[in-house]
Amino acid sequence: MTVSKLLVANRGEIAARILRTARAQGLGTAVLRHGAEQTGPAHLIADEIVEIEGPTPVAAYLETAQIVAAAQRIGANAVHPGYGFLAENAALVRALDAAGITFVGPTAEVIDLMGDKVRARAFVEDRGFPVAPSAIEDDDPATFVERARTVGYPLLIKPSAGGGGKGMRIVRGDAALVPEIETARREGQRYFGDGRLFVERYIERPRHIEVQVMGDGRGHVVHFWERECSIQRRFQKIIEETPSPALNPEQRLEICETAADIARAVNYRGAGTVEFIYAPDGAFYFLEMNTRLQVEHPVTEMVTGRDLVADQLRIAAGEPFDVAQGDVRQDGHSIELRICAEDPADDFRPAIGPILLLDEPRGEGVRVDSGLLEGSAVTTDFDPMLAKVIVHGRDRAEAIARARGAVRDYVLLGVKTNADYLDAILAHPGFTAGEVSTGFLAEEAEALRERPDAARNNVLIAATALSDSRLVAEVESVPAIYRKMGAWRN
Repeated sequence: MTVSKLLVANRGEIAARILRTARAQGLGTAVLRHGAEQTGPAHLIADEIVEIEGPTPVAAYLETAQIVAAAQRIGANAVHPGYGFLAENAALVRALDAAGITFVGPTAEVIDLMGDKVRARAFVEDRGFPVAPSAIEDDDPATFVERARTVGYPLLIKPSAGGGGKGMRIVRGDAALVPEIETARREGQRYFGDGRLFVERYIERPRHIEVQVMGDGRGHVVHFWERECSIQRRFQKIIEETPSPALNPEQRLEICETAADIARAVNYRGAGTVEFIYAPDGAFYFLEMNTRLQVEHPVTEMVTGRDLVADQLRIAAGEPFDVAQGDVRQDGHSIELRICAEDPADDFRPAIGPILLLDEPRGEGVRVDSGLLEGSAVTTDFDPMLAKVIVHGRDRAEAIARARGAVRDYVLLGVKTNADYLDAILAHPGFTAGEVSTGFLAEEAEALRERPDAARNNVLIAATALSDSRLVAEVESVPAIYRKMGAWRN
């Protein structure tokens, strides 16, 4: 099957990133847009914009029938879901299959299996892959609390259908167990429409290691090495890097081959990520599999030289995926910073407002995947992540230096962002030494706390303003009424 026209069923930076590759491959392209949405880079790249409707923009992007109808209406014979929204929705895949439209991703059956944390965990454990001690509510709901206690504290409660850290609760003592189970159940129901839970032993000071895999759906799977994703706030990643500073070559190979074997076991098709909890003693345990492209995929592209979206599109079209594992190399080091509209000094409260000035970093080893245009506004309609700053260096020290330079050069006036907070993390001795865990940000909260410096801020604002040629030209221009007077003397 040949993909001739691709509909990107997403928005923002990921839609723009997918569209660039699709256009480079000569495909016709289209992207969705809700009426309340402002123009972004994706709308300027796509050949066609398809309007969608809904009571809220998010609701529109989640309406399977409308997206299938949109693809049919414009003659798109493939749909790329990006990440988020319907990226891991098996119902969308089945509806597209029924309409004769190719889904750029795995089969509905694999999404169903790996998207259910309980079923995925059982599948992986049954095949001899490492999982942490756990208790599953579905096995016997009446004894769930007691079985959870026998796993031992600390515990991590998770919704079975969860993702993105939502609904997860850490329990360190018996008194909190039942209340936290009820809270997690309510959150699972609210976020995912599914209140089923499971618990697993919480590994103290764990690292979050994930492995990028790619399969052709015919048994051939390769990995593109690992990513370290331990810098998280409330289970949400904000800095990712590769290679992981925690792994030696033997550990790296073991964890990556384990991920590839798990993907082979489900006959995986397309891009996916197998995630692990990595303990201080070097043990690692299966966490989950994300059956989609990840937000942090650019760091893998930076060190391997591969375009993962191009690979996805070729596999979806049925073309041979002839990449051999031995041909996949890691070259240098890459770090990604998620630029979010939020105030770290105010408990990461989301920020909104107009984008008065946008000046993104550029230069050797710097890439920016952005969903922003100057003159638009940040609203509460969507996730607060605005852009990703990705850097590459010959080694980790150079990558950190480039990341600090790039995030300092990221200028956005009108909306509060976490740019200074990201710079503070990069400068922290613990981060530079690679001695981090998923609890690093909470443990170092005081050291990372932003301390207002009015004088410094005034200097930065003045320097930013004076560096903008448009503003300087406006300030130095002669008002029209005076120009009409011509030359004169007093």
